[in-house]
Amino acid sequence: MTRPLTILGIESSCDDTAAAVVTRDSSGQVRIASSVVIGQTGLHSAYGGVVPEIAARAHAERVDICVKQALTQANTALSDMDAIAVTAGPGLIGGVVSGVMCAKGIAAGAGLPLIGVNHLAGHALTPRLTDNVAYPYLMLLVSGGHCQFLIARSATNFIRLGGTIDDAPGEAFDKTARILGLPQPGGPSVEQAASTGDAKRFALPRPLLDKPGCDMSFSGLKTAMLRARDGIVAEKGGLGRQDRADLCAGFQTAVADVLAGKSRRAMALYLGMTPAIPTFAVAGGVAANTAIRAVLETVCRENGVAFTAPPLALCTDNAAMIAYAGLERFDAGLSDDMTLSARPRWPLDSSATPMLGSGKKGAKA
Repeated sequence: MTRPLTILGIESSCDDTAAAVVTRDSSGQVRIASSVVIGQTGLHSAYGGVVPEIAARAHAERVDICVKQALTQANTALSDMDAIAVTAGPGLIGGVVSGVMCAKGIAAGAGLPLIGVNHLAGHALTPRLTDNVAYPYLMLLVSGGHCQFLIARSATNFIRLGGTIDDAPGEAFDKTARILGLPQPGGPSVEQAASTGDAKRFALPRPLLDKPGCDMSFSGLKTAMLRARDGIVAEKGGLGRQDRADLCAGFQTAVADVLAGKSRRAMALYLGMTPAIPTFAVAGGVAANTAIRAVLETVCRENGVAFTAPPLALCTDNAAMIAYAGLERFDAGLSDDMTLSARPRWPLDSSATPMLGSGKKGAKA
């Protein structure tokens, strides 16, 4: 018999303020009882990206509202919770602090255990929340700030096989949208424009695809997009709708080709572990891109590996994944006290060489 648990999760690492309630019954069935997300797109649209100070202030104003709505939506109360889980990093420090302080206040006031969750672990454990995927599985975490291949061995044990050495794909999508004058967030805008474009019109690079290993790079692709745009502007005096569509299609295909090629290499390393049920999972904001999902599904079919991806609502930042990650940690006997601190940097595999450099605050990823 499994111990029933009900966890309240709080997420505020970037520009989405979120709270959720996740439950597990005595049979082991996990259910998302509620999930509330308040976005900030309107607050940042005029700046072409997320402004950390604006994001932090919005989180401070909204996080308690999200918690109240999540409890109401789940038809439950704080007295029914077994623990409070909160994103403690990595992320924009002002936002993370807002969430952690709110969670501390709730935990102290209600006399509940506090669980600090790595935001990346939330994404990486989403396949277990949605599909009960068995360990070990191969995870491609691909979002606005991160891109990593991870072998998930448990809720606290991740092996990083490789990742981006510069821009994350989501960041490259946002910058591409900015280059082409498309609205933010860039991912959906570029995907929509790409649907009517010719991906073969422009010869864009596939960075590091000809290099061994699982590391990736997307900054050179972004630069190539800028040069291609400038070439069209110089020739025509401006960008037409079809020009934008073709550039977006070429960019999206280039990203998909890189992810597919590197996924094949990561899959070979993972299959060398002879997992009982070989599974490849993708999560993070870029996992919402249908074209990229389709390419990754094809790679899995070619290698006889099961493919799984969360529903679109669980690809982007949400608190249900934080609540579930907290549930797994709490179930393993792990919790934190009031000394829990917000961390702008927090790699999942602390033994791996930092992908993006490090400094006084430690490895970035």
